Amino acid sequence: MPVSVGEIVEGTVTGITNFGAFIQLPEGKSGLVHISEVSHDYVEKVSDYLKKDQKVKVKVLSISADGKISLSVRQAKPKTSKPVEIDWSRQEERQRSMSFEDMLNSYLKDSNEKMDQIKTKDGRKSFGTRGKKNSSYD
Repeated sequence: MPVSVGEIVEGTVTGITNFGAFIQLPEGKSGLVHISEVSHDYVEKVSDYLKKDQKVKVKVLSISADGKISLSVRQAKPKTSKPVEIDWSRQEERQRSMSFEDMLNSYLKDSNEKMDQIKTKDGRKSFGTRGKKNSSYD
């Protein structure tokens, strides 16, 4: 059965380039996962995320008139950064046993960790492939 647009299939990585990865699909067909479709995160090097002969699930994005198949690893799996479930009843018990200073220190620690994560994520997006900032003000 040939692959169709919107379908999620399993394939094997056959080659990695600086712009994406080639995937061998069922029935001998092959397609390309563009670097922008490898992960939900910023991808500088495809080889950091995919390896040759690795089995991956891919979503078929399009099939051109000349038979070229566009694929996505990113869209084949759900985004993993979802909000964390908090058990508020347990949180209240823990807070009752903590002093105000302990609660404040805990809050500051959590806040600083979250800010560091945001800075790291933003830092990766603002640098180009040569390590220079993408800004006309440099």
